[in-house]
Amino acid sequence: MTDLPHPRTGELFGSPVPAGSGWPEDPATSTTPVADGPASVREGAAAAGDLHSLDARISVCQACPRLVGWREDVAVRKRRSFADEPYWGRPVAGFGDERARLLIIGLAPAANGANRTGRVFTGDRSGDWLFASLHRVGLANQAESTSAGDGLRLVGTRMLATVRCAPPANRPTTSERDTCAPWLLAELRFVLPYVRCVVALGGYGWDATLRAMRELGVAVPRPKPAFGHAARVRLGDGAAPVELLGCYHPSQQNTFTGRLTEPMLDDVLSTARDLAGIDPNHPREHDVSAHIRREVGLKRHAHGAGG
Repeated sequence: MTDLPHPRTGELFGSPVPAGSGWPEDPATSTTPVADGPASVREGAAAAGDLHSLDARISVCQACPRLVGWREDVAVRKRRSFADEPYWGRPVAGFGDERARLLIIGLAPAANGANRTGRVFTGDRSGDWLFASLHRVGLANQAESTSAGDGLRLVGTRMLATVRCAPPANRPTTSERDTCAPWLLAELRFVLPYVRCVVALGGYGWDATLRAMRELGVAVPRPKPAFGHAARVRLGDGAAPVELLGCYHPSQQNTFTGRLTEPMLDDVLSTARDLAGIDPNHPREHDVSAHIRREVGLKRHAHGAGG
């Protein structure tokens, strides 16, 4: 198949995009270890020494044959409106502040959204709603995200998906969810010391968060708290608990019907911002993120990207 230009850089790429070929924000290299089954996912997640290494390993995972086949088939067939673009067609790592105090956890990449752009939540209608709201409440520097490398920066916030590959009909199997779970657990281990609030998008993200927190030894109330829009639960019983907020997923099914409105989404995210102690107007929020980016850039320059 003919290589096509990236919509941001104009550089030519095949679909799916080979690791380390220059795609904006690609954390992997051609030598990043590839997980090919549940056992190697567990091993790879445990072996990642930092968040960048973890992101790299996630982005080349091939552990679930059904998901690999689907995401790559979509990358070849494409939606007609994106037929002149290359598709990422690989698992999608988290994005945002590496010392985030606020996490946003969703279900999985969209087949023609993040599976196309390579950045979580970017490139579909759900992401349009989410980034616009994040910008309105001061947690993103721009109101839209259309491609990796577009200058988007999140303030004190990190976004990730429970399952890292786009699933058919947006429904991963229980086995696929469980195979992918070590990636989520490893990411939470890296960021949990800083996190003060988690926003779970939809019941799937809610359940995954509770399951992962319990697995990590964080106290979770029993019986299991029920999901609902603006539902709030305190997790942990120490000096630094984590507040979990529920939010209807900004899917077209919810936004077109009015089940989720812009004020409803803004209310949840502004509450989460305040619970996380993020002041978008404080220079610290921008300086810390810039410092982290400089550290990561120096590390990549010294050691090479990848895991």
